[in-house]
Amino acid sequence: MQTIIPKKLEKGSHIRVIAPSRSLSIIGKDDLKTSQKRLEDLGFTVSFGKNVEEMDDFASSSIESRVSDIHDAFSDSTVDGILTIIGGYNANQLVDELDYDLIKANPKVLCGFSDITALSTAIYAKTGLVSYSGPHFSSWAMQQGFEYSMDYFLKCCTKTEPFEVISSETWSDDLWFMDQEKRDFIENDGYWVLNNVDAQVEGRIIGAHMRCLNAYQGTEYWPSLENSILFVEDDAEIDAALFDRQLQSLIHQSDFKGVKAIVIGRFQKDSKITRELLQQIINSKKALKNIPVIANADFGHTTPIFTFPIGGTVCLELSNNVAKIKILEH
Repeated sequence: MQTIIPKKLEKGSHIRVIAPSRSLSIIGKDDLKTSQKRLEDLGFTVSFGKNVEEMDDFASSSIESRVSDIHDAFSDSTVDGILTIIGGYNANQLVDELDYDLIKANPKVLCGFSDITALSTAIYAKTGLVSYSGPHFSSWAMQQGFEYSMDYFLKCCTKTEPFEVISSETWSDDLWFMDQEKRDFIENDGYWVLNNVDAQVEGRIIGAHMRCLNAYQGTEYWPSLENSILFVEDDAEIDAALFDRQLQSLIHQSDFKGVKAIVIGRFQKDSKITRELLQQIINSKKALKNIPVIANADFGHTTPIFTFPIGGTVCLELSNNVAKIKILEH
């Protein structure tokens, strides 16, 4: 399948905000205004899907409403890019109902993370369209510590040049939306090299939320792992034993032999997954013996995060226990 790179956003681009997982109604009004203003200050125009405020008992909305907003965003010729409001648990409910011919005929930037992996993965598997694991619309309301996330969103979604991903200086795992003033920032110790295989490998990025990706095993929405580099992360609901099981499930896939390296996003504190536990997990996998594996990368459910293209290409260089990540085609 041919890879499709959507047109980059630029000053004046129209961004449509949609809610394929949880509803806009769970976002505070002040945060909504902050996110919109921040995007508009960059020169973007912001509009919202018709059904984004609809909310049911699952803090989401009907499948019909969410699919309608996705189709409207892709079919509207004035819309240049799409941001998701926030993650959740049920974006995979939508994929049987999507018009993939419509999406493929109208390629656009689509950006979000967490549960949005289910949407991005299905779209890539069915159409070849690259989408982006990066900040939600709600993420743009963060008043401290967002500069790194914004910088890499712009590098990935508004520019065409390859770029190296440098680790952030600090990171946070606090509930920033509960108290924008009192934040806890932690010094970042950079990439953890868990399998020090000196190599320079290039491949297509597949990922990112691990359980969302694994939910498609055995379905038509499973993306080929041939010539791939896995970018995987999970949230505070996982622990070391469950992560081990999820990773082993990936390794059991018949096309796992096509995986050339693994990059693991930073874990939240509540997961209690330490570098030492993660090292034990990696060491236990014979299938990983000869491929580079690094962790503690700036993506996932801590902040900040860098934006990367699902279906795009990346170069991972590992030498003398030092890792470099360079996003190529995006």
